[in-house]
Amino acid sequence: MTKTINITLKVWRQNGPQVKGRLETYHADNISTDMSFLEMLDVVNEQLTLSHREPIAFDHDCREGICGMCGAVVNGRPHGHQKGTTICQLHMRQFNDGDTIVVEPWRARAFPIIKDLAVDRSALDKIIQAGGYISANTGAAQDANNITVAQNIAEKAMDAAACIGCGACVAACPNASAMLFSGAKISHLALLPQGKPEAARRVTHMLRAMDELGFGNCSNERECEAECPKEISIVNIARMNREFIKAGFSSSVE
Repeated sequence: MTKTINITLKVWRQNGPQVKGRLETYHADNISTDMSFLEMLDVVNEQLTLSHREPIAFDHDCREGICGMCGAVVNGRPHGHQKGTTICQLHMRQFNDGDTIVVEPWRARAFPIIKDLAVDRSALDKIIQAGGYISANTGAAQDANNITVAQNIAEKAMDAAACIGCGACVAACPNASAMLFSGAKISHLALLPQGKPEAARRVTHMLRAMDELGFGNCSNERECEAECPKEISIVNIARMNREFIKAGFSSSVE
């Protein structure tokens, strides 16, 4: 038999970036513990709609912990308290009957609030765009066996590539830094031969964009690593810093 719980929600409501926000209280009764957190919000929104009240706006897409679209701060922690989990994969079995749950949006100057729990995270896309592309010769694709990559290097690159760009690292950081995100994206290509020709230009432009967009700097608090749903290591920040220092000696940086 499926277990159900009754919870109290305190949800941040805000109609836009220039409007003053507030916490509103809702009661969610008979919530199945098999539901995900977002499914619980769906139920609350259905109740709000039936009572002719404005539903809660929140980000979501695949609901499989893959796309990085979802995100909210649950009881003070991005994506909630379960380690290595996106909020769409956080299930209500992680909470107890009678709990009060506070739900807020990402808090960062670079992530202006669109509405309620939904924020504009396009700044992360702009960092990626600043990095540009890798060089690729035209014609038939080169045989993969001709590009030798040591297994340990390939694994490090794939670990960095696991970043889904959800922005939890920014929300967790006291400086609202995007260093873990940028470090993962830069490390992914810096480790592979395909990314080396533009490595100096890439790291320089991406870090410049990060500063211009209003993200803070890293002060080694490690909240980003602790809250990342894909458990990206801050080793990638160190690698990015090394790439940036190397770029300072390169003549290929525009």
